[in-house]
Amino acid sequence: MNRRKFIEKVAAAGAVGVIPKLLQSQLPTVTAEAGTQSLPIIISTWNHGLDANQAAVDVLQKGGGVTDAVEQGVRVPEADPKNMSVGLGGLPDREGKVTLDACIMGPDGNAGSVCFLEHIVHPISVARLVMDHTPHVMLSGEGALQFALENGFKKENLLTPAAEKAWKNWLNTSNYDPQPNWENQPNEFHDTIGLLAVDKNGDMAGACTTSGMGFKMRGRVGDSPIIGAGLYVDNEVGGATATGMGELVMKTLGSFLVVELMRQGKSPQAACEEAVMRIVRKLPEHKKYQIGYIALDKKGQSGAFSLKKGFNYALYQADENLLIDSQSYFDS
Repeated sequence: MNRRKFIEKVAAAGAVGVIPKLLQSQLPTVTAEAGTQSLPIIISTWNHGLDANQAAVDVLQKGGGVTDAVEQGVRVPEADPKNMSVGLGGLPDREGKVTLDACIMGPDGNAGSVCFLEHIVHPISVARLVMDHTPHVMLSGEGALQFALENGFKKENLLTPAAEKAWKNWLNTSNYDPQPNWENQPNEFHDTIGLLAVDKNGDMAGACTTSGMGFKMRGRVGDSPIIGAGLYVDNEVGGATATGMGELVMKTLGSFLVVELMRQGKSPQAACEEAVMRIVRKLPEHKKYQIGYIALDKKGQSGAFSLKKGFNYALYQADENLLIDSQSYFDS
């Protein structure tokens, strides 16, 4: 495909009045096929992924399993009261209640998930217990809380003074309008953390955890605990995870789509781009919101792409842990 035809094709895909960036994976250039990268490799969303990556690396360096690594990695932002989108300190719903969603997948194809969970700092560890010790995949609400308490988790108040203040300020207008780029908001209003890891043996696991959109409707659950939407891992192929407006991801089963595209031969980068394009083509409301995908394949090749500028991700590779700005469909 020549460059002119490519621009015409993308413009016709659905960006009325906006000229999108060229998708780098589809530029008409010749590149050498990448080989297997140095393992382990860890990738996670947003700048809080730097500390999460390091915690995951520490587990692997001590001989821990890859599922343990992803769990321990995302527990770091879950326990950070300054992080207003995950775990302790997360922004509450419109009634002032902090509700959490999380899921985890291991290299054996097993999965565990919790949603609408209150009072527990580490929903990812409850999801891990669901995966390892029940015949189910997802527990929700009061049932998830009861399960957590029965397994030794402590009931805590997750609403920090900072989050409560933000909620009370929101009550002045009660206008629910999720912003396209949470990272540009005050007080580090970052979104979900999703984390993927490939260990030195080439085995993969993933974890995803969030407090969801701030001031959401009571009972709202986003994509993060939904296997195939917010997170999907297939140890034969690779994994993907999502961040941003979960409803768009849910409507397109974005993470599953990314992995299936990799199964068909696309690189992680090209697969993330196609998943974003699927949203652009099918969901007109995409112009109001932000979506970001990250992906990792069995070779350790990574990719990331977002709807709008401003999404970044942390990549640990070859003993370096770097924060990288993602390419995006829209320039702004």
